[in-house]
Parts: sequence; structure tokens; C-alpha cells
Amino acid sequence: MKLINLFPHWRMSPPQILALGFICTIIVGMLILKLPVSTVHGITWLDALFTATSATTVTGLVVLNTGSDFTIVGQIVIMVLIQIGGLGLMTFAIITVLVLGKRIGLRERVLIQEALNQHSIGGVVKLVKILFLFSITIEFIAALLLSFRWVPEYGWKDGVFTSIFHSISAFNNAGFSLWSDSLTGYRGDPTINIVITVLFIIGGIGFTVLYDVMTTKRFRLFSLHTKIMLTGTVVVNIIAMIVIFLLEYGNPLTLGALPLSDQLWTSYFQAVTPRTAGFNTLEIGDMNPGTIVFMLLLMFIGAGSASTGSGVKLTTFLIIILAVITYLRGKQETVIFHRTIHHDIIIRALAIVVISLSIIFLVILGLSVTENAPFIHIVFEAFSAFGTVGLSMGLTDQLSIYGKQMIIVLMFIGRIGPLTLAFALAKSAKRTVSYPKGEVFTG
Repeated sequence: MKLINLFPHWRMSPPQILALGFICTIIVGMLILKLPVSTVHGITWLDALFTATSATTVTGLVVLNTGSDFTIVGQIVIMVLIQIGGLGLMTFAIITVLVLGKRIGLRERVLIQEALNQHSIGGVVKLVKILFLFSITIEFIAALLLSFRWVPEYGWKDGVFTSIFHSISAFNNAGFSLWSDSLTGYRGDPTINIVITVLFIIGGIGFTVLYDVMTTKRFRLFSLHTKIMLTGTVVVNIIAMIVIFLLEYGNPLTLGALPLSDQLWTSYFQAVTPRTAGFNTLEIGDMNPGTIVFMLLLMFIGAGSASTGSGVKLTTFLIIILAVITYLRGKQETVIFHRTIHHDIIIRALAIVVISLSIIFLVILGLSVTENAPFIHIVFEAFSAFGTVGLSMGLTDQLSIYGKQMIIVLMFIGRIGPLTLAFALAKSAKRTVSYPKGEVFTG
């Protein structure tokens, strides 16, 4: 049986099939979480849907406490949804078909190409197998390292499970934690800070970048995308750490009361986590307004293409910045690493940003009508949901029925939208008619 037979013979595009796959996964997750065995005190249908969506879209926004309101069964369900949503539905479908010894056809390869944001179908099955094994290996090693820290504290059973849960959650940039205050209790712990951040940075770089690094191993031979992602990630993270440290250094509610070593660890963690990771070692609501605004930008930028994270993607943001610099310098072509960025890519990046901002604006408008909360809390919640970040200023569990529904839709769009939009916008329509050029005044 071919993989495509898992779907009826509908005339659907690859993005539509992927979106349908996410919807089906969310529905199945909701049904299981609604079962009495999954929760301690029961759960409403809407909260089950919210939790399943948050886990499958690897967001991390929660309306219930993951550690205390869900049973071990519910926590395992959440963990599985995170893994499926992070690595991708097509990855698990392809691995299942390969295990069963079935053939991967052309249509299935096109779906993989779309899911991993590849330019061609050549070698995509090999890529899936390598990335799956790499991901599982990284998660296992990280869980082992975390066990050395948490097993002595919580015992073998709870310590190992806690390590596995947070390893999967971190690598897939989900932000789900078994503690209501996330990782604030470990803000100065080097082991937790290093392992968790390395996990979500690797997961957020993008599978294609990881594959390029593993196979090429020399920076000058990397693809242009890989060079931009690696350089951009380092630069953005360093700048973010410096900015957050300077903005929060005098705040007694955050960094001000901590020793210097904890200040540095916390600044580093909070600098890298807004780009879709979702964990926190500081209370977001205690931060200065300037820091909150800066984090909005980081959440909107997000992670890398074909990664476990979302947002408009770092490469999209950097391409627009480079295009602006090119215009200001009076040049015609946008060049980086001795390569010219095609104008179609720049237009596509601009379209993704504009459409994303429009969607976020509509949700902010809606939440402003339905929610009785400070405006900055609403804005932060919307950006966090779209970027599938999972950070909150305390609004998530206070959302109204309509507010939860809007955030559910926004989390889904945030996970599916940029990928689908990039695919759709990449296809240029054939022009049958040309019109005379006209002049329009701008600026």
C-alpha cells in the first residue's frame, strides 16, 4: 500500500494534505486527552482541543498545568503529539511505510519535499531517515544528560520521565514543562541551561541545515541557506543576550536581585528562548516594557525553515533587512556571501511578513474585544501563539471561550501558514498579458 492511499483520492495540493494531517492529529489528540484516564480532574472539550493544538503545533501555551492536571497517560499523549508535530507528520508516515517494507512513490516524495521545504525530490527519503535517526539520538543523549541532574532530585522513575519529557519538548521547540513556573527554579544551573538551549537551538536551525552540516562539514562549501542560518543565529542570539541583559540589569524583579553568574545564564536563556522555544527562567510579566517589546520581535522572527520552530523564519527576516540595506545603498542586487538573492525570493519574504502581520493584527483586534486584559498582554499572547513560542504574561489560562478559539486558530496558522504560504508564493503564474508600466509615488 502506498503512503498516498492513506488519503482519499482528493485533488489536494501538498500543503492542503499536510494541513489536513495536522488537523487529524489534533483531533485524535483531543479525543484521547478528553478521556478520564488522561486527566486528574477532567477537562472540557475546548481545553482538550487547545492542549492538543498547542502540543501538535509545538507551541507550549497551556490552559491547564501539565504536571499536576494531567496524568502520566495525558503527559505521554502530549509528549507524542509534540514529537509528531515537531519532526513532522510526513516524517513519521514515511518511517512507518519504510518499516512495513512498502514503496515510496513520486507523490509521497513530493509531499516530503513540501514538508521539509526542499527544492527538489531527489534524496528526500534518505534525508528523512537521517534526520529521524539524528533527532532520536540527540533527544536520547540529552535525556541521559538531564537524568544525571534530575534522577538524584526526583528519583529514578520521575527523574527519567522528567528528563525524557523535557528533552523531547526542548528539541521540538514546544516549551511544555512539567512545572507551572517552567524552568525558573533552574535559572542558574549550567547543566539545565546548556542542555535545554542546545536542544532547541539545534531543533530550530532547521533539518536541511543540520543535514548540510553533517554531510559537508566545511563552512565555505555550505549552501547559501546554511551559511545565512548559522551566521544569523549566532549574531541574533548574541545581540539578544546583550539587549536583554542591559534592559533587565536594574530590574529588581528579574536580574537585579541575582548574582552575576545567574544574571548571565538567565540573560542567555531568555535571549534564545523567544525564537519559538517557549521555556522561561524569568517571570515574563515582571520584565520591563522595553524587554517585552524586544521579545515580540524575536518571537515574530522565529526559527529556521524546515525546523521544529515557527515564526516568519530567520532567513525571511534577514533577506528583507538585506534588501532594505541594498536599497539604501543605491544598489540593484541584494548580495550576501558572494551570492545574489533573486528578486522573487525577496518578494516572497515580503509577502510572508505582510500576511503574517495582518493575521496577527486581526487576532489582536479580536482579543481586544473579547478579553478583559492589559493590551500588552494581548499583544504578547498573539505574537507568542503565531510564533508557536509558548511564552505568556499570564493570559492563557484566563482567556474566554472566544479567546481560546482565536488562539487555537492562530497557533495552527503559525505552524502551517508560513510553510504553506512559502510553497504557494513560490509558484509564479504564467503571464499571458503584459500591461504598460505605471508610476506610483511612495514614501
